Amino acid sequence: MHSFKSSLLLRRYFHKRISQFKSVSSLSNLSNNPLIDDRDNLVLVEGKACSRTAILNRPSVLNALNTSVGARLHKLYKSWEENPDIGFVALKGRGRAFCAGGDIVALYNLINEGDLEECKEFFWTLYNHIYFLGTYLKPHVAILNGITMGGGAGISIPGTFRVATDKTVFATPETLIGFHPDAGASFYLSHLPGYLGEYLALTGEKVIGAEMMSCGLATHYSLIAKLPLIEEQLGNLVTDDPSVIETCLENHGDLVRPDKKSAVHRFETLDKCFSYDTVEEIIDSLENEAAKTNDAWCTSTLMKLKDASPLSLKVSLRSIREGRFQTLDQCLIREYRMSLQGISGQITGDFHEGVRAKLVDKDFAPKWDPPTLEQVSQDMIDQYFAPLSARETELELPTKQREAFA
Repeated sequence: MHSFKSSLLLRRYFHKRISQFKSVSSLSNLSNNPLIDDRDNLVLVEGKACSRTAILNRPSVLNALNTSVGARLHKLYKSWEENPDIGFVALKGRGRAFCAGGDIVALYNLINEGDLEECKEFFWTLYNHIYFLGTYLKPHVAILNGITMGGGAGISIPGTFRVATDKTVFATPETLIGFHPDAGASFYLSHLPGYLGEYLALTGEKVIGAEMMSCGLATHYSLIAKLPLIEEQLGNLVTDDPSVIETCLENHGDLVRPDKKSAVHRFETLDKCFSYDTVEEIIDSLENEAAKTNDAWCTSTLMKLKDASPLSLKVSLRSIREGRFQTLDQCLIREYRMSLQGISGQITGDFHEGVRAKLVDKDFAPKWDPPTLEQVSQDMIDQYFAPLSARETELELPTKQREAFA
């Protein structure tokens, strides 16, 4: 079956680094807190015999990421990598979410205050941690129970193992708020089977745990009732061998049965419609398919595309297409440029307007600028991908010390 075969290929792709170990986040709409928070308990730690677990501890805002969370994670992971007594690292969230992504309402408030420097520090800190995770020298287990969106995916998917549950909900909904899938999304979405990545990036559609496992976003799937036992058994392991950890996770895995209406069963249609070079052609193809088949899925997909920011759609499609041929570090450096453009308001105010309409005022009627796809110029798109001006510093990643994987 196409989706099953592609899933296996993607799982092998994400696991190809395993041999090197043998020797050894929705968008949150609930917070008005600043991105900088000096509390010590934003990330808790559980210590086991041969492992450490970082616990995201902002449950009231669905464990949304701010600069302090990113810096704390990075500091912990660095110390654990250097500690020879620690064999592997795990990550989970407290409450009903793993991580709903970046604290974008806090970003919105900083933009209103004219404080773009703190916004830049947030992206710089988060993207550096994502690269560190993507080149981590020890096995990493992310337990993706509950909401897993945007930056929450960024701090988990580049790691070795991702455990989804029957309560997991994944999405990259950035185009719906005038932004673009970031935090490494252009890397991992572009390597999904077929053109599923383009579909998820442009529509912001949610997928559940079974679908994540089927397409390769997750490496393992277990019912939520088994999580206490899985965590107990992981905690008892004394190993740095990924194959031992993988066996432990597989011993508690459950069969995956995505719904027949799921996008993972629609690869023929997905590939036919989302393989085109432009957003306009994708929409035309979906409209033709809807007219021929009267398929409610096509109609629903068209509605999501028409709700999104036209400029975000075009920028995001190009981002995914470029990501397919780039390494993780190249994707993050490009996404950093795009994110700074997105918050600057120099090309468009769509990010500010999207957050206002969807998460602050909640009138759900954003006024996109430009308002239509036809009015999005090539120059606007190109500016998102252009090197930063001489006044700005490009994202710096330790690529000489830590080699990126392709």
